[in-house]
Amino acid sequence: MTPIRHHQSSLMKNPLIRRRLVQSFSTASSASTLANEVADGETTSDAVSRKILSGLAVVVAAVGATTFYGNNTTVCEQAANDDDDDTNDETATTATRKVPKTTMEYLNFEVWTPAIVAREDLTELVDEHDDEMEGYPVYTSKQVAENDGTDGKPIWMSYGGVVYDVTNFISNHPGGTEKIMMAAGSSIEPFWHTYRQHFASDLPIRLMEHMVIGRLVEKDQVLVDAQMEAIYETSDDPFDHEPVRHKALRVHSEHSMNAETPAHLLTNHYLTPNSLFYIRHHHPVPFLTTEQVQNFALEIDLSSFAPGEEELFGKEKQKYIKKYTLEDLKTKFPQTHVVATLQCSGNRRADFNQFQRTSGTGWGQGAISNAKWTGVRLSDLLKDAGLDDPMQAEKEHGVRHVRMHALDDMSASVGIEKVMNPYGDCIIAYEMNDQLLPRDHGYPLRVIIPGYAGIRNVKWVNRIELSKEEAEGPWQRGLNYKILPPSITDANEVDIEAMPSVMEPSLFSGITNLRLEDESEGSTAGEYQPGDKVTMTVSGWAWAGGGRNIVRVDVTGDNGLTWTSAELKEGKGQRFGKAWAWTFWEAQVPAVVLKDGTVDLASKAIDNAFNVQPESSDHVW
Repeated sequence: MTPIRHHQSSLMKNPLIRRRLVQSFSTASSASTLANEVADGETTSDAVSRKILSGLAVVVAAVGATTFYGNNTTVCEQAANDDDDDTNDETATTATRKVPKTTMEYLNFEVWTPAIVAREDLTELVDEHDDEMEGYPVYTSKQVAENDGTDGKPIWMSYGGVVYDVTNFISNHPGGTEKIMMAAGSSIEPFWHTYRQHFASDLPIRLMEHMVIGRLVEKDQVLVDAQMEAIYETSDDPFDHEPVRHKALRVHSEHSMNAETPAHLLTNHYLTPNSLFYIRHHHPVPFLTTEQVQNFALEIDLSSFAPGEEELFGKEKQKYIKKYTLEDLKTKFPQTHVVATLQCSGNRRADFNQFQRTSGTGWGQGAISNAKWTGVRLSDLLKDAGLDDPMQAEKEHGVRHVRMHALDDMSASVGIEKVMNPYGDCIIAYEMNDQLLPRDHGYPLRVIIPGYAGIRNVKWVNRIELSKEEAEGPWQRGLNYKILPPSITDANEVDIEAMPSVMEPSLFSGITNLRLEDESEGSTAGEYQPGDKVTMTVSGWAWAGGGRNIVRVDVTGDNGLTWTSAELKEGKGQRFGKAWAWTFWEAQVPAVVLKDGTVDLASKAIDNAFNVQPESSDHVW
């Protein structure tokens, strides 16, 4: 539950709220910073009225947005500019939005992306690392292989001719211990060829700097390089069949694709257009041929009902598995739909980096989107497959979890009570916003578990089973989907297995648009002074997990001294306890011009359990 904090907490002492917009757009030195802001979708030259003083930067922040990693804020920065002709281009054909012409020659929106900049930094870092290796001992591949963690041995790996002892890092690996142990005693290169998210930032190499124990003998590294060349030349690239994506998406990593909806586009549509829906992948997008689609069948596995304690295999197991083709799902079961918001568990993580570097994707506020999902009730499928009474199944067979498995080898699970609740609205979806489910969002089938973390809404699902235990693997039991105390920065200090997996998210809000309504009292355009008051029209979104309704959003423009309650708009009329979708809001807020010529705005949401977003992140990181 989100802690309730008193209003008098100091908002502006929190440094992450104070991030400032680059105010000089006319020099080449500021071009790269501005380009990153444009890629964020957080800078627009027409967001503020022409009445506001040219050069006045308006900074808005959503207060204490609680993520699964703690409570943090998002900053939506928008430039003040007097040119009425500078407007946003939000079409599906381009990501370029007009900025002052003096900087246009420096900006290339195809190049200035976080992923590409990070790769350049990574290459530079590896080069620097090579220069420091002369004094280290030299090991052979055989010696590395001997240290694979068996029989109490340490765990060694090599990368780029450097040998690492990763023993103490295993529990802290964001992808889970199972994945990293695949490379125990060997070179990392073949695995990173598949899991290319390691190249999305310099963080992996930065972490590994502290684990260096030596160098790999040159002739053995030559063999590794030859192996990689053979892979490149003879193997199909698993990312060769990726879908085409909208250019406006803010890309954090291309392989696997992780991209968020630009902040200024989030509230343009209550139902996020499919092409602008955020993308969170762990692997390449599955590519099915026409024949594979025609032969595709969803398996419902009830083998946990089998008598005895032994696990079933082969023909014995098949007796308890029922298969449903796409045609079966569309013709043999009642069609239903649900409007539900999905959000990545790490949404808004980037702002924590201003306190201390985090280990996940640096999401802004755009890893959240909303859609209408159409398909079949999951409870109807389970009943048809033979689950008559879920309570009896738990009592007699210990069945407590519904496991969902995907074509990309991802697995997750939720409690059977959520799936079988007639008001829980869990479905197997085959349409998104009245269109065939896009490949990026799960084609041919995905699970929708409304009110739950995005990771539980499994894409490309091909098998569902009932189980006594929750799903195995890093996406269910790994570090990334657990909530650690703020004092813990080393997973070796806690029992990860004993911690519950993230299910229902907390409470969130974000500011996406603002405009100046009037001039300051007693001032004319161009004469704003610190302490002057202006009225800002502010709008954004709010959402709570678990189907909890948003009952109020408060906004402040004076450091939290006073708060203005926003008018709730689309989404406010959702059924009590079934508010699966976000709520839009708008408010006119008095704000005070600060000494540096900026105005700070912050929002906090309240749900129907009267959880309130905290007003500071200081206590969680």
